[in-house]
Amino acid sequence: MKSKHSILVVIALLISVGFLFAQEAAAATAAPTSGHVPGLIEIFSNSGIFAYFILANLLIGLAYGLVRYIQLFVREKIDAEKFFFKLKNFVKNDQIDEATKIADQFKGTTMGFIFWSGLTVYKDVRKSGKKGEEGRIAVQNAFDEAVLQTVHKLDGGLFWFDTLAQISTYLGLLGTIFGLIQAFGALGELSGAAQQKQLTDGIYVAIGTTALGLIGAIPLTLIKGGLYTRAQNLISNIDEYSVKLVNHINNFIKE
Repeated sequence: MKSKHSILVVIALLISVGFLFAQEAAAATAAPTSGHVPGLIEIFSNSGIFAYFILANLLIGLAYGLVRYIQLFVREKIDAEKFFFKLKNFVKNDQIDEATKIADQFKGTTMGFIFWSGLTVYKDVRKSGKKGEEGRIAVQNAFDEAVLQTVHKLDGGLFWFDTLAQISTYLGLLGTIFGLIQAFGALGELSGAAQQKQLTDGIYVAIGTTALGLIGAIPLTLIKGGLYTRAQNLISNIDEYSVKLVNHINNFIKE
């Protein structure tokens, strides 16, 4: 279901981008009218240097979003419930070596690494002859240490999307201020056609950079929301099934 949602989002974005470019192409071929509505490309080209800063900021965010998408959706792809029950059955049947080998195959994922660490220590506990509370504490500490070592990386760094979205908005506001300064400067220093041109250019910069700042901030905010939701789901699964596996292992540690 998550894959379907991702596909729908991509399709919606492609349709939106296609619509914007179609609007721009139609505006370029149509005869100019008094009700002309500028397209995205025209807004960008008339917004001055701040448009390039906003675009660079957005591209940085999209690149980072792609990296985090690969980390959270591709590398962390694992069916937590099936993985847990598979290991649970091996532990129940006293096949600890097999359970450890299975966990080792998924060691590239956060949950796989945590389970592999816990099962490895459990195997050592059995070999060393530790029993009762001593053995349970050793297994629990192994799981806790692995969790502390890895889980923070799932949602760590996602705050950068908020930062980049704010930078995009601030750049838009800064461009608005400079555009207004340019427009008001025309009223005091120029006259005639030159005044009209600088006034128009200043208004274009002021309005255009505001729009571009918001256009840059919205997708970054949406990307952060999607990645954060995925990270929290992974963390919830790790918390739930780690506790279940620890409890299951403890049942087989002799007093």
